[in-house]
Order: sequence, then structure tokens, then C-alpha cells
Amino acid sequence: MRLSLLQPLIERPGPWASVYADVSHGTEDAAKQQELSAQHAADQLSGQGADAATCRAVHDALTDLRRPGESLAHAGRAVFATGGEVVLDTPLAGPPTMRGATWSPVPRLAPLLDALGENPVCLVVYVDRTGADFELRSDTAHESAGQVSGADYPVHRTTSSDWSERHFQLKVENTWEQNAGEIAEAVGEAFEHAGADLVLLVGDARERRAVRDRLPDRLRRVAYESEHGGRASGADSTRLDRDIAQVRAGLEQDHVMDAVQRFQTGEGRSDGESAVTSGVPSLIEAAREHRIDTLLISPDGGDAGREVWVGPDPDQLAVRGTEMQYLGEVHPAPARADDALLRSAVATGAQAVLLHHSDPVPPGGLGAVLRWSTPVTH
Repeated sequence: MRLSLLQPLIERPGPWASVYADVSHGTEDAAKQQELSAQHAADQLSGQGADAATCRAVHDALTDLRRPGESLAHAGRAVFATGGEVVLDTPLAGPPTMRGATWSPVPRLAPLLDALGENPVCLVVYVDRTGADFELRSDTAHESAGQVSGADYPVHRTTSSDWSERHFQLKVENTWEQNAGEIAEAVGEAFEHAGADLVLLVGDARERRAVRDRLPDRLRRVAYESEHGGRASGADSTRLDRDIAQVRAGLEQDHVMDAVQRFQTGEGRSDGESAVTSGVPSLIEAAREHRIDTLLISPDGGDAGREVWVGPDPDQLAVRGTEMQYLGEVHPAPARADDALLRSAVATGAQAVLLHHSDPVPPGGLGAVLRWSTPVTH
């Protein structure tokens, strides 16, 4: 997932309220159910020692779920609060697997990795001979991202073989070429501005290909085409939705498999160096030294919930509480290993992937691909 989303959560020391709520109330008494869920979360936090102001902030957030500007009905929400203020309130496409509220020194981050996944952002480009409309699609977004218009004359071919008509036809070809170039340039700008992960070109086959051929190499590598749908209103949207879901899922799976392959390749090196690590003690050492490039987490692994010790700074984490004095913290607090390592990953700009049952997993369910190799010790 995009760990940059979690940046606000490492800028404050905590302790943190972390709430994963199912908000898919479709019954007539939805408002009442919403209030009961919000009160239950606040009561859970209070029972764990959370301050009244933070409990109230969480309650208010969970009873005000339909915020201005939201274009989709969401089935879940993750809310993080501290010091009487909600710091991050993010929608979830489906009900969270783990529901409930926790009060802890470190935000309960691992379930968010599961709930959001990679959530790649797809820039859909509805193209025709005169321009294109842009749209952003993800699990939690379905919104316009602007448009571009090219020359609108001449754009239609003729079937005549007369010389003047052939000359006109050449002008048509030139207009198409010019428009395709302008659309491709606008696609690049929209892609960067939106922070998209892939592009899906929609429209007539020739027009799609003309634009794709003019994209820079870095975009062409993540550009796909759909023969369903189009720029005109009433175009086939059902099959296009399926195509969008397919290319997004494919990209997500590619990222996971790439991380697994990098871990397996690094694990099998025979040159006396290791490009990966696993086991909580080694991972904590790598995190403190900012050596983690990609953190791999299997929620079913025994190491994920192992107790470690943390301070308010992301670099303050240790296997034993007695080690924390050497890191400048005399009042350490216990935390889950997966959450502490994720907090460190956010702070150091690392990536993280969640591994499910079908994926090969590191021993204990936690592992990392490192930014540089280290000597193997036995």
C-alpha cells in the first residue's frame, strides 16, 4: 500500500486510538446502528485507558461518516486519533476483517495494510479523435481528473480517390497525429499530478494505439487498453469496470510477487552476503539502521503479534525494554512487532506488502528485503 498515507501518524508520539469500523448499515435504523457502533468504539477505548477527549473525537468521526466530497458509499472506515483529535480518517471499500478499537503506544497499522491492500490508482483515458476525458479509479475513488481537447477539423476521412480529396485526407491524418500527441502529453501530466499507478486507454482501437505509441517509455510500461466503453455517453460501462478491476488486481499481484521473489532470491545468495532478513531481533536492528527497503508481513505468522518495546520516536524500538535506555527512552511501552516495524517503515520511506495464505512467507511471518547487503553471521 502507499505508506505515505500514514505519514501523519508518525509525526505525533501517541498513545493512539485505532478504530476499524463496519459502516455498511443498510437497514431502516441505519442512523441508530451508526450511533451504537460509535458509542461502542468510544466505550472500548475508555475501558483501555483512553482520555475522554480522544474518545469523544472518535465518536464524533464515526457518527459523521458522510463527509462532503465523498463520491462513493463506503463499507468500512479506519480512524486514528490522539490528544483529542482525529489525525487520519480513511474510507475502506469493504468491511474490515478486524473490527474494534485499540488504545496503544503505536497506531494499530497492520489491519489497514490488509484492508487497503495496494489500492493502485488507475488513470482511465477516454479517447477519441478530438481529445480525451480523464478519470481516476481506485477502491475508494471514482472521480473526474480533467480533459484535453485537440483540433476538431478536419477529423473525418473521405472515400473519394480525387486528388483534392486525397489532399484533404492527408490533413485528416495530420490532425489525428497532432491530437494523439497532445493527448499523450496531457496523459503524462495527469498521471504525475494524480500520483497514478497505471493507465487504461479506452476508445477506438486506432485512437488508443496512436496515443499509447506517443507515451513516454515509463508510462507505456504501465499502460493498458480496453475495447469496452468509450468517450460518448452511454458507452458500455459494465465490462469496462471489469477491465479496470482486472488491470488493478494484476498490478497489485505483480507487486506482491515481485517482493516475494526478491526475498527468495536474496535468501538464496551464496556469496556470504544477505540482501534479506527475518526474525524480530534482526528486523528491529535493520529498522533502527534504516536498512529495510520492503517489509513483508503475514498476519497469520507468530512473529506479527510478538511483543517488542517502543518509544515515541519511530527509531526507538527494541526486543527488550532494558535496551531502550540506550536509545534515549527511559519509559518504554510494549507494542506489537508488526505495528512497530510498520511505523518505522513509514518513517524511513520503505514499502510494505501483506502476504496471504497462498503466498510463500518468511519464517514467523515477518521478513524484509534490505536496501543493502550485509555479511551473513552463523
